[in-house]
Amino acid sequence: MNRRNLGTSSGRREKAVDKSAMERMVRQNRARRKKRRKDKSISLAATVSKNIIALATSLHGIGPLIQNGTFRKRVAEIEPPWHPPRGFSLVPMEMPDFSMELLLHQNEFFPNNSLEYLKTDDSNMPEDRAGKEDTAERLLTENREVVLQLHGGGYIGKMKNAYRDFAVLYARMPGERAVLSVDYRVAPEDPYPAALEDAYAAYQWLLEMGCRGSQIIVVGDSAGGGLALALCLYLKDKGEPLPKKLVLMSPWTDLAATGDSYETNFEKDPLFGNTTDSMIYSNAYYGENDPKTPYISPLYGNYEGFPPMLFQVGGAEMLLSDSARAAKKAKAAGCEVQLTIYDEMFHVFQLGMKKMKESREAWKEIEEFLTI
Repeated sequence: MNRRNLGTSSGRREKAVDKSAMERMVRQNRARRKKRRKDKSISLAATVSKNIIALATSLHGIGPLIQNGTFRKRVAEIEPPWHPPRGFSLVPMEMPDFSMELLLHQNEFFPNNSLEYLKTDDSNMPEDRAGKEDTAERLLTENREVVLQLHGGGYIGKMKNAYRDFAVLYARMPGERAVLSVDYRVAPEDPYPAALEDAYAAYQWLLEMGCRGSQIIVVGDSAGGGLALALCLYLKDKGEPLPKKLVLMSPWTDLAATGDSYETNFEKDPLFGNTTDSMIYSNAYYGENDPKTPYISPLYGNYEGFPPMLFQVGGAEMLLSDSARAAKKAKAAGCEVQLTIYDEMFHVFQLGMKKMKESREAWKEIEEFLTI
């Protein structure tokens, strides 16, 4: 597997990351590419996954449902309950218009997977903690950093268990971060700007809990990656503190579908390829609004002053240009940017987690980016 890393560019404002560490990460990635240059083939697991996706989307009955997002939407509705692994607690929260889930590391103030200590009532708290702020606020502050996760799904699919597994991967990285996953409203029932409003409300909740912008890392894949960028645009326009970093997996940044990879990868993309009836051509989210509105398609926004960001994208994706163009624009605006193109890979291949070499490498790169 050949991984192309297009490097970094330093910003004009003071950065929250060590520039030399970012440059060191780039050099390490280049060394890895050089080592693999003799073997440009992708792993067997990736090949099998890619072929299965292509076969499924080509089937007469289920194929169109996969490509237009209907299948994805239904899966999220019927999934079994998810339980956190040992050492973690999952705290569900209902907001006025949407729901969130907070994944926390268990510690002496949050034992035995119990939610009791989230109550502001002191009756269940240890004596040395009585009278202090509620545990959610305390733990978020004590964890130093928190990941705000915005899931993918074409703005029509709700959160599913795979993203709860993503949350565990983020939480297990060095730093013991808490992870807040947002199950935002989706189209067609709740089109734009519902998702953006919910993402902003979740970010505000973290600030109200005592987190600073410099403690928050916003991550997202596909539509969630685009939403992460849109959220930053919205925060900047409102004069709010921006997050510390962004992690963007195959972000959907151009709902107008103007990039060249929509044509060059039309027959290569196993998920969205060979049809214009897929969700990436749908207007379900933006309706009658101009798809080039920056809050809808953040490719058309102004990235000046944005935090450091990591883009990961598959070389076989129709959305390849969504990442490449956004990264190029961010660099031109003076941002610290890391863009890695994983050759031959498909949309959000990171879902392979530990089962595919390419996915493992992508998650390792994310860990390195969050650690520097």
